[in-house]
Amino acid sequence: MIRTICGVDVSKKWLDAHIRPAGIFHRFANDAEGIAALACYCRAHGAELVVMEASGGYERLAFLLLSQRGQPCAIVNARSVRRFAEAMGFLEKTDKIDAAVIAHYGEVKKVKPTTPPSAAQQRLRALVTRLSQVSDDMTVNKQRLSTAEDPEAVASLQAAIAFFKREERRLEGEIASLIDDDPLWAKLNATFRTLKGVADRTVARIMAELPEIGLLSNKAITKLVGLAPIANDSGKHQGRRSIRGGRAGPRGILYLIARTVARFDQHFADFYQRLQRAGKEKMVIRIALARKLLVVLNAKARDARAEFANAT
Repeated sequence: MIRTICGVDVSKKWLDAHIRPAGIFHRFANDAEGIAALACYCRAHGAELVVMEASGGYERLAFLLLSQRGQPCAIVNARSVRRFAEAMGFLEKTDKIDAAVIAHYGEVKKVKPTTPPSAAQQRLRALVTRLSQVSDDMTVNKQRLSTAEDPEAVASLQAAIAFFKREERRLEGEIASLIDDDPLWAKLNATFRTLKGVADRTVARIMAELPEIGLLSNKAITKLVGLAPIANDSGKHQGRRSIRGGRAGPRGILYLIARTVARFDQHFADFYQRLQRAGKEKMVIRIALARKLLVVLNAKARDARAEFANAT
């Protein structure tokens, strides 16, 4: 049965909507008023699902406000939609065409609604993002301080660094309190940190940007993060398998932490040494360690969620 789908091409200022299969198009402002009008537009045309691309954060307001109004929404990968468009013969790229292609993609792929994040999840992500920004700003100012000579410039940089240090401590405290106040998050936090080398920031980043951990299979979670090797075989040819796509934030933190965990955990250390003895390249080892760490954390999260569910 063909569903009525509203494909939405998102930009900073506009939401371009296409209703499929009716073929109706309309443009709305990407603000609260425009999103309210889009919700009415979807109801008027019986849209069962709104599909939009991940557009660097510009889609978040529309996704949240539409979800709050009871309109099922799904966020899909922009690269996948673009390749689908090219496969369908749409080499042109306009807002109107993109909206129609997104709706068609949602129909063909049988896209399901994306679960909207809770208020606590949104706040955790915002705080973790801001902590990362503050840390980056402090690093930049420390680098500038190392080459500064003018006394006034040095004093200004020192004051900025002191401010960023205070902000780091404040944000870390807010994040810790937010996690401790949620019984499930607190249990996941304690579970993750049984691995030596996995500390506060790692846990916060994973919980903020990978809320699906412990809810998906190991294969699905590694693919979601972009740590699953992609097959490149055809006939007798067996090509080199590489990783592609996925969530850069969790993947980046896993790269950093996996090698640290391998210094303390004998199981990870043995795995690392086996790869080295096999002559694997450094990047291959790095990816394999990160993937192994993710699988272990996913298994721990799955057990912790089960224990939590049984206890409540």
